[in-house]
Amino acid sequence: MRLTLPDRPGSLGSVATAMGSVGADINAVQIVEKTTDGSVVDDFIVDLPPNQLPETIVTACQNLAGVRVEWIARYPEGGGLQSDLEALERMTADPPHAAETLVSLCPVVFRSHWATLIDVSEKIPRSSFSTTLAPDLTPEIAARFAPFDTTHRIDLEADWSPGWGDTTAVVTPLTQDRMIVIGRLGGPAFLDSEITRLHHLAALVK
Repeated sequence: MRLTLPDRPGSLGSVATAMGSVGADINAVQIVEKTTDGSVVDDFIVDLPPNQLPETIVTACQNLAGVRVEWIARYPEGGGLQSDLEALERMTADPPHAAETLVSLCPVVFRSHWATLIDVSEKIPRSSFSTTLAPDLTPEIAARFAPFDTTHRIDLEADWSPGWGDTTAVVTPLTQDRMIVIGRLGGPAFLDSEITRLHHLAALVK
């Protein structure tokens, strides 16, 4: 769950109290970005009681002055403050498969819905490794993520791939011939800080 809240003492405590009032259990909080307007963007990983609808925690938070819920979604367990370091440890433990390791961890590390590894060694872009929920990327569809030699964000309209809705994605090169693409169905757009983190991890792939 991503929230924008005032960057001042007591704001985080007020949010935690509001979440607790509807039975939410906070597992982790991560500061994603501090904005220039005096706000901070935080990611919360929370558990809700089985009979509690997500709308209740959204309402509880947005009733607080200056707090805005950016998005809420179900994601795999395990994301948290140490996710980047854990990803790095797993990548360095098996260097020959570091690229595949990073791809497989992206849904947790970056709260993405999917990730895929694109290979252009034969001049025709093709997906060589993907997470379970990734779209089927034909060479024609994979080409839409170009350019492949620079890190960039891309927004894709509905039906960019058969059966897929609006998607926001980030492309970053791993090596000269391989790059990683991560995507979120329906958003929100990846923040600059998230793109920077992905770029740094990708630079460690040999």
